Amino acid sequence: MTSPPPVNEPTTRRRQLLGRLSLPERTFITDALRTETVGGILLLSAAVVALIWANVWPSAYESVLDYTIGPSTPLHLNLSLDAWAKDGLLTIFFFVAGIELKREFVAGELRTPSAAFLPVIAAVCGVALPAIVFAVTNSGSGGHPGGWAIPTATDIAFALGVLAVVGSHLPSALRAFLLTLAVVDDLIAILIIAIFYSSGIKFWALGLSFAGLVLFWFLHRRRVHGWYLFVPLAFVIWALMHESGVHPTVSGVAMGLILRCHRVGDEKQSPGEHIEHQVRPLSAGLAVPVFALFAAGVTISGPALGEVFTQATPLGIVLGLLVGKTVGIFGGTRLAARFTRAELNPQLTWADMFAVSVVAGIGFTVSLLISELAFPDDPALADKSKAAVLVGSLLCALIATALLKLRNRHYRQLCEEEERDLDGDGIPDVYQQDDPAWQARMAELGKRPTERGPDGEAGSDPGPGSAAPR
Repeated sequence: MTSPPPVNEPTTRRRQLLGRLSLPERTFITDALRTETVGGILLLSAAVVALIWANVWPSAYESVLDYTIGPSTPLHLNLSLDAWAKDGLLTIFFFVAGIELKREFVAGELRTPSAAFLPVIAAVCGVALPAIVFAVTNSGSGGHPGGWAIPTATDIAFALGVLAVVGSHLPSALRAFLLTLAVVDDLIAILIIAIFYSSGIKFWALGLSFAGLVLFWFLHRRRVHGWYLFVPLAFVIWALMHESGVHPTVSGVAMGLILRCHRVGDEKQSPGEHIEHQVRPLSAGLAVPVFALFAAGVTISGPALGEVFTQATPLGIVLGLLVGKTVGIFGGTRLAARFTRAELNPQLTWADMFAVSVVAGIGFTVSLLISELAFPDDPALADKSKAAVLVGSLLCALIATALLKLRNRHYRQLCEEEERDLDGDGIPDVYQQDDPAWQARMAELGKRPTERGPDGEAGSDPGPGSAAPR
């Protein structure tokens, strides 16, 4: 009896960090990031318009921000346009974040503890270290430690917008890591807002808001459909949460977490995925850019920029974003990989992870929101904090661009490999190279995949009897 050929695969394989995504996960993330990238470009544009408007026509800008609209009774919704953008439109953003978080935990990269450990540790370290850097910088007599949470947030839309503008071909594994990191980051941010920036709680309104959430959950679980039911109910929940004194964006996250995000039977999309697909363009294309238009208008001048680097509060924000975020995320990932014995994808290096950590220092939407929440009685200090957020994010964007450009040729090769579809069946070849049927089709077409060497560079075609690369 002929003995079977020797097997070269090791009996145990160490878990891979930043490895290839599964095809369904890659498809979902590609679609989500495409929308976020477009939204990021709109976000950048809105921030530029806000800066020009606030510095060229400051009185007109302030009058628009202070324009009040809405009923004063029964729930005190006669709010300024600035407040509607901060409390209302950002609730849509956090609603999408809640769905993303739920999906990640039940069907995405965070569904197993071993897979969730690395991005969660990276996100926690990426929140803790900026807060520590800010606290140390503001520990003196002239500091304002109440703004410790400002530099803790990563803005995925702004980061992707920067990547789109500079033309970086970041591989899907790195983009997925950024997205997963930002999802956990958003969860921590909303917990910070709910715990540290809520005051004067009205328990009757909070209780009614929770009752509305229970009704929302009940209708969803009973598979009741119809936006004409859920949209008014969502507005009532939001209004009651706003009246309660808890920041109303918490209601958005709560409703997002309620939605079912796992597929049942022959469903092509879960209800949560379907709703996210419908609402994400509204969030990325309208809600967040309009918020940026109202929040990013700060006065830019020589003295104002000088204060960013000479006063404790803005300096702490800049250092928190640039140093705290980078060192926290990179160091947390490196330590977690070491203790879990996870191997980095051989096509990437730790320098790539460092560059992505710098990208994650781009904070915008949530950082601007917390700047207003941290200093509600000091508009001048809030404006200095916003200016520091813009400066710190700009520095992170410039440094990240320089680092990513050094590897952009390699990234382009990886992206081309990820997208290659020689047989035109709509499925990238990297997901089929071990399939004998696919290999037979390639033989009939007279095409063979190129083999990638250990250094990530494309090599020569394998011979007819060679196995397809894994």
